[in-house]
Amino acid sequence: MTDNKSQKTEDDAECCRIEEKINKAEEQHAEEDGHDHDHSIKEKSTFQLFLPAIISFGLLMLAIGLDNYFTQSWFTGWVRIVWYVAAYLPVGLPVIIEAIQSIRKSDVFSEFLLMSIATIGAFAIGEYPEGVAVMLFYAIGEIFQSLAVQRAKRNIKSLLDQRPDEVTIIENNVTKIIKASTAKIGDIIQLKAGDKLGLDGELLSDKASFNTAALTGESKPDSKIKGETVLAGMINLNSVSQVKVTTAYTDSKLSKILEMVQEATSKKAPTELFIRKFAKIYTPIVVFLAIGICLVPMLFVENYVFNDWLYRALIFLVISCPCALVISIPLGYFGGIGAASKNGILFKGSNFLDVMASIQNVVMDKTGTMTEGVFKVQEVVFKADFDQNEILQLVNALESQSTHPVATAIHDFVGEIDSKISLKEVEEIAGHGLKANANGKEVLVGNFKLMDKFSIKYDIDPSSIVYTLIAVAYDKKFVGYLTIADSIKEDAQITIDKLKALGIKTTMLSGDKNNVVQFVAQKLGITNAFGDLLPEDKVNKVKEIIAKNETVAFVGDGVNDAPVVALSNVGIAMGGLGSDATIETADVVIQDDKPSKIPMAINIGKQTKKIVWQNITLAFTVKAIVLILGAGGLATMWEAVFADVGVALLAILNAVRIQRMKF
Repeated sequence: MTDNKSQKTEDDAECCRIEEKINKAEEQHAEEDGHDHDHSIKEKSTFQLFLPAIISFGLLMLAIGLDNYFTQSWFTGWVRIVWYVAAYLPVGLPVIIEAIQSIRKSDVFSEFLLMSIATIGAFAIGEYPEGVAVMLFYAIGEIFQSLAVQRAKRNIKSLLDQRPDEVTIIENNVTKIIKASTAKIGDIIQLKAGDKLGLDGELLSDKASFNTAALTGESKPDSKIKGETVLAGMINLNSVSQVKVTTAYTDSKLSKILEMVQEATSKKAPTELFIRKFAKIYTPIVVFLAIGICLVPMLFVENYVFNDWLYRALIFLVISCPCALVISIPLGYFGGIGAASKNGILFKGSNFLDVMASIQNVVMDKTGTMTEGVFKVQEVVFKADFDQNEILQLVNALESQSTHPVATAIHDFVGEIDSKISLKEVEEIAGHGLKANANGKEVLVGNFKLMDKFSIKYDIDPSSIVYTLIAVAYDKKFVGYLTIADSIKEDAQITIDKLKALGIKTTMLSGDKNNVVQFVAQKLGITNAFGDLLPEDKVNKVKEIIAKNETVAFVGDGVNDAPVVALSNVGIAMGGLGSDATIETADVVIQDDKPSKIPMAINIGKQTKKIVWQNITLAFTVKAIVLILGAGGLATMWEAVFADVGVALLAILNAVRIQRMKF
């Protein structure tokens, strides 16, 4: 019983920590921009949220009825005033309290103060129905804003539900259910059909099929075989499977993804930052203009009536509230991040949504980006005076020191590594290959540039073979080569077509031999393609594009191509689930290996930016029109309510629209 209690306490604490992280962006919003409210909803049902507004609305409708339609002799004087005050307090008192608190925090010109002055001022000049109505609709607007923010947060927070709280482990041939967070590296997890994996691990069963939608946004089953990595959040589909835990609970790929998405909300887009700064300047200016509208006409107008000009000033204040901008714009970006994560694309900040929207060039690596990255040895062409098996064993042992896909292809072809082989002075030469010493003799395995570098003479023309070639030299002599083929990804063509439709230029850069690169580029319709490149050559090619004042998104593995990623406006990592370093390096992580997610990411960026600017245009246009009308005495409080709350609601509805879009 004690154990259960302590586990529940741990769960609650963990939930609190998660909630705190998810709400971090909203708290920063309050602290940074002088717009001190986060629209958070804490432990309240929808009915509880709307209850004060319902009470206020009921009392207001009755009062308007008693004033205009079924007049009563008793509904006059203090009774009438007290009734309208009673209608005002449920929605107005919280706002007045917030205004006082914001003043204490040195945030004098908050929207709470604007609404408090405007509505109390309306009461002061006898406009009771309008005073209540303004505050009522403002309160309703705030509730809808809160609900919209909460919905956007839930979409991202739903990722947290992809990992179960408990796992079934096998100990001494007996199954036992434990907390996922207490599972240790080396534990054996049993997964029944439909069970969700709680930690990253290695598949022990011969084969299994998993739903990876939680990680990649794709519901297509993913087949795994014994020894392959499986990740937290994957759902076992068919048979009972066993998984050996290889990563701590807090270090899983899913944990890293969640952390990244949570932190993304704190990296603001330039538009968002500008609006925040603008609101801080804009609000006090409007307050002083309102004072001017009320008092300055005293000097010029013959029949000056204070109450009339005060009413105009109050209308001006209501209209001026910047909430439509300050809330809807972050919400638009928040929605963009949420929409992307639902599709298996992780943006590390809303600033990258903006950059992606303006990308003019997509520069991509070939291997693993447009091709499968799954190489297979096609043929072995060695000279007859060498022992083919001996050389292949040496090549296999040396390539095992590399993480390059070529190494996997050779391993699959040759088989298990001969443990008797002793390699010394192993060195990886970037853009060339591997060098080592075996049996006192030099072994070289790589491209033909490696052969040239070490002055190894060969009697073939590498450019005449349209395959990736792995050249081998032993004891300063050219042994021969292996041909390795890679296949183009099934959605690579769609990717290039979509990028062209968006008006984006495509360039392929690869360390692979030029004729292979040209062959792939020609097949896909990529106009600019360059092979035989060293890492520094890739940097120079990207620099050439940037020199034309054009924006560049580089797509690669995010590790080997770190210099190019750093140089580009946006670094995009393919297959981010395969590498922790990728998640750290790239600005945008595509969680599966599908290149078609590249144009999708650009489209999400474009749609987000479009919605943000629609909201900016809508808010400024309507507010400007009604402000002019209000200053001229042609607009009433009712128009002011529309200019504030109405525009805010329209902007919010527009902002959340991105979460429903199909990309």
